[in-house]
Amino acid sequence: MSAQPPGTESPLAPSGGPAPFDVDVLIVGGGVCGTALLFELARYTDLDRLLLVERYDALARVNSKASNNSQTIHCGDIETNYTLEKALLVKRTAEMIVHYADLLDPETRNRCVFRTPKMVLGVGERECAFLRERFERFSPHFPAMELLDKQQIASWEPQVGFVNGQMRPEELVAIGIRSTYTAVDYEELSASFVAQARQALVGSGRQLNLQLGTSVASISPEGEGYRVELVATAGCTSAAGQAPRSVLARHVVVNAGAHSLLMAQRMGFGLEYSCLPVAGSFYFTPDLLQGKVYTVQNDKLPFAAIHGDPDVRAPGKTRFGPTALLLPLLERYKPGSFWEFLQVLRLDWAVLAVFWQLLRTADIRNYIFKNLLFEVPWLRRRLFLADARKIVPSMQLGDLSFAEGYGGVRPQLIDKANRKLMLGEASIAARPGLVFNVTPSPGGTCCLGNGARDVAAIAERLGCRFDRDRLARELYGEKVSDAAAEEVVVAG
Repeated sequence: MSAQPPGTESPLAPSGGPAPFDVDVLIVGGGVCGTALLFELARYTDLDRLLLVERYDALARVNSKASNNSQTIHCGDIETNYTLEKALLVKRTAEMIVHYADLLDPETRNRCVFRTPKMVLGVGERECAFLRERFERFSPHFPAMELLDKQQIASWEPQVGFVNGQMRPEELVAIGIRSTYTAVDYEELSASFVAQARQALVGSGRQLNLQLGTSVASISPEGEGYRVELVATAGCTSAAGQAPRSVLARHVVVNAGAHSLLMAQRMGFGLEYSCLPVAGSFYFTPDLLQGKVYTVQNDKLPFAAIHGDPDVRAPGKTRFGPTALLLPLLERYKPGSFWEFLQVLRLDWAVLAVFWQLLRTADIRNYIFKNLLFEVPWLRRRLFLADARKIVPSMQLGDLSFAEGYGGVRPQLIDKANRKLMLGEASIAARPGLVFNVTPSPGGTCCLGNGARDVAAIAERLGCRFDRDRLARELYGEKVSDAAAEEVVVAG
């Protein structure tokens, strides 16, 4: 893993000094979404002063940490819970990561993204018929797709196609993509975003500051900007001994996962939402798969079906999961975040109605109870084995080990007004120049796409130069005219 940068490279203008603002844009959160926005602001705008604050001593310590997510670039091709419309939208933003990787030197690129085959596996008559129909609709838009029969599945993934040396007896069909960037280390990707952001500012006189071990105590409107009170995070060393400070920012974007909702609600915004945290756990086996193998999603379940794939940080091991546990924490393995969960739960009749809708559906109710049992030490491997054998039928109990310390928390939101569980993202535009991004969907895959959306809004409000054509060429892979390479956006 690459070394993380120091907390602050250059001093900010003191609050109340001659400059009307200390920074142009302040980003809260050093995960893959916050650092992606920092990179895009540095590379594609001419804003002079950028500041990112992260409450931990290093970047990507929560859901972007390599052990806390599925390490997948979700392109919409093998995710069977996506409609064609959503898959095409996701494909466009997912490919931004691939185009970004092309900007990197080979050594850095090879730490961030990984090429493997991938497939979604159908087992049995119903799932196989579903995948055949899906292939007919999706393959014109995803030309790399292949429809695989049982023999082809076995040639790609012997452990999937064979059981005890014999071809599996069940009917099998898969949609496969032979070779593409499928896996990503979001922790390394976050570090690369910061490195590339710094590189974009070399020799320009512009400032980029990174403050680690720093928490946001409050955000309040002041004039045309926002007063942000910063304090050292208890227990962190990066800002230990640093006195609380006040920063006046022209624009603030909060990319802090579930804590974005907490911060928004403390200011009186986003009160129409409640938060239902869903934790995922994983299991390790020996090296059983060549690439990613997904299973068909149950359309009655609002949670991901399990998959197996090589772990990018654990050579020689295959990781299976995730399970889906409703967990009253905003952050996995942080018991203190229970009290923060209670604040964003905002329990009332609307929230209870959503819980009732989930529990009265037999498939969901059984799934929730089963996933509770997945957390019981003696039972969990035995219960999970049955699910994992859908992918690798010859797997034995001795092959499975619980991945201690792995798995994050996804903050699924409840729309209280409509009394339903939200499966997409929520971006709360609280006030002009103040945005809280809660849960990007599908996860870190959309980090650059969501960042591009925020950059466009920042450029429109602040009137800075925004090189849209360069972003389109480099990140979307679009062929645009070399003329008028930069566009000046005037506020108002």
